[in-house]
Amino acid sequence: MSASYFLPANHNVKKYNKHAAVDLIRFASKGVSRTDIAEELGLTRAGVTVIINELIDNGIILETDSRSTPSGRPPVVLEVNPKCGLVAAIDMGAVHLSVALGDVSARIIDEVELPFKISNGPERCLKEAAQALQTVLEKCGVELKDLSAVGVSVPGPVITDAGMVMAPPIMPGWDRFPIRDTLEAKWNVPVTLNNDADLGALGEWAYGAGRGEKNLAYIKVGSGIGAGLIINQQIFVGATGSAGEIGHLTIDKNGPLCTCGNYGCLEAFASGNAIELQAQKLVESGRRTLLAEFNRKHISVSDVADAARRGDLEAQEILNRSGTFIGIAIAGLINLVNPSVVIIGGGVAEVGDILTAPIRKMVKERSLPASEHAVKITTAMLGRHSTLIGAMVQAAGVAIHNMVEWRTPVSEVVYPKGKQLSEVAARR
Repeated sequence: MSASYFLPANHNVKKYNKHAAVDLIRFASKGVSRTDIAEELGLTRAGVTVIINELIDNGIILETDSRSTPSGRPPVVLEVNPKCGLVAAIDMGAVHLSVALGDVSARIIDEVELPFKISNGPERCLKEAAQALQTVLEKCGVELKDLSAVGVSVPGPVITDAGMVMAPPIMPGWDRFPIRDTLEAKWNVPVTLNNDADLGALGEWAYGAGRGEKNLAYIKVGSGIGAGLIINQQIFVGATGSAGEIGHLTIDKNGPLCTCGNYGCLEAFASGNAIELQAQKLVESGRRTLLAEFNRKHISVSDVADAARRGDLEAQEILNRSGTFIGIAIAGLINLVNPSVVIIGGGVAEVGDILTAPIRKMVKERSLPASEHAVKITTAMLGRHSTLIGAMVQAAGVAIHNMVEWRTPVSEVVYPKGKQLSEVAARR
């Protein structure tokens, strides 16, 4: 991510270059050298050396041998010192809560996932999130005061500067509630707040299927449907933070009622909630289907996928229809934004090709050739962790850039005893 994503406009050139160098190091996929930084920022080698030496002296940056050289003496590359701080990430979904502790390289040390209802309102939900965070910290022998920042994700349009959501369709009671200020006052630690799809895009851009891409779209298909956009290596949130609400594109104005109050939105046709509702109605209709074997009170998306894989034509049609509608919407997005990669993520996307095949088919049929031939449609490499990792990346950015500002040597944190990096971190 380019440095301007994190920096205020009043930074002087020297400070800007220092912050920019840190971000180049953070997001380099195979390590970055002093020469690379000099070329990228248009600086002299001597100027870069002054910047890097200060960052090394302060314990923020480390020198290490490149692991990508097959023979000969490996070049010296730079990386962020993962032990210069601890951060936490909180992903509040419609029906799940994920909380993780990690280091400033956004590697998860430990995590927990719990059932959750965002519809319970801010007071109860934030209390549950705080309790889950405390549980993870206690497991790791860490205290709140040891954290440098916390990244928080919510499933609604976020007014980033204000740290709150505006008119969120699936978050009753949350409109303009001061989420960030409330948590910062409670924890006395910097808190970042962003939309779940935006952070999913950031997570996949930083460490997943979109690594190194300049323009990508992340489509989160869960209880709802949203899109996170990265344009020119910047998260694009729009004027009020509501960019990417692809789930509320109108598919059929005479279609079913959506949570936003309109009729016929993509989300009302193809989201996880919509798939489950269609399955429930199918069973209630008495038509022959394997879905009748499942709990009549609640048929999940995974139940529908299971029936479809076992040859149930009705279940297959539900998922095919959902994938078709999502593909039509994505084709429009591709024509409008022209990304190089579209990443399908979220819990519903985990059903696999039975959903993504019709998406790809519609993209091929309905995207303009000039855009379609250059775009890759893929699934999230980080799986259900895309948003959680994105929240951690954002928190780590705040932590690291605050350390750069302080310009004083940092003390290395000690990894919790007996804790290994999680499976997600190990894959990186």
